[in-house]
Amino acid sequence: MRRNLKATKESYPIAGSFTISRGTRTEAHVVTCTIEEDGMVGHGECVPYARYGETIEGVIAAIDAMAAPINEGLTRGQLQHAMKAGAARNAIDCALWDLECKQANKPIHDLLERPAQPPLITAYTISLGEPQVMAEQARANAARPLLKVKVGTADDVERMKAVRQAAPGARIIIDANEGWTDENIVYHLAAAREAGVGLIEQPLPAGKDDILRRIERLVPVCADESVHSTADLEGLRDRYDAVNIKLDKTGGLTEALHMKVEAQRLGYVIMVGCMVGTSLAMAPAVVLAAGCDYADLDGPLLLARDREPGLRYEGSLVYPPSQALWG
Repeated sequence: MRRNLKATKESYPIAGSFTISRGTRTEAHVVTCTIEEDGMVGHGECVPYARYGETIEGVIAAIDAMAAPINEGLTRGQLQHAMKAGAARNAIDCALWDLECKQANKPIHDLLERPAQPPLITAYTISLGEPQVMAEQARANAARPLLKVKVGTADDVERMKAVRQAAPGARIIIDANEGWTDENIVYHLAAAREAGVGLIEQPLPAGKDDILRRIERLVPVCADESVHSTADLEGLRDRYDAVNIKLDKTGGLTEALHMKVEAQRLGYVIMVGCMVGTSLAMAPAVVLAAGCDYADLDGPLLLARDREPGLRYEGSLVYPPSQALWG
């Protein structure tokens, strides 16, 4: 057995811009990984995230460093111990899953011994902006059943009110991206409940969230930056009601599947989320999201162009990947 591993940087323009509490982007920079063996090629994609100290160059170097072990037949199970969790391991792990599907000539649901998967409802993201601008975005997408609203400033009450008024029928997730503080979180929780918000994602900075043990969580609170792997789950139970599982945090589908099982056992509400990437990054996450409470897998919908072939989206419905894309 001889495998060939390759990592490549790609860039995709975002439709307009994408703004959260940490800044604004107009392009999505991704790293793709291919693993070729006997004429069959497995594909994976990751999105390096500066918040976690990752860079495009560093992730490519980490993937390239695994060339010899992969060529010698490193398994997915062995990969979990050979690399730390993060974007680089995710790209390799997902490429190995794709290669296994191709070699077995089976779709991913057969490898997982599951029935064929129905489409999922994905959240659609409203970028952070002035309340009237966010209201316009929400009004344009008011027919979507689930909106994810980016906030994270010193006073987001008018933003929440504006979005709710513009999309009265939608379920709403609020994502503060660590932007709130001990001084304003009670104020914002009350406003979120008043606006009928169903979930609040990562309101406080990771590691600075002790107040969540002591206050009444008027709206369920979801850990994102605070949770990366299965090992994190037990220690968060007194502060969080939900967890956001992302493949770029867990280091791939293999660990994410374990994490999902444990999160369910512990009674967490589960969201499967994404970075802003293409359909190749979303495809394994769609598989992971089967049976979960929330899917936030709208990355390709935020791009000016996606890769071809891509995932099939119909409004807010996202269908499981075709084997031509992944798995």
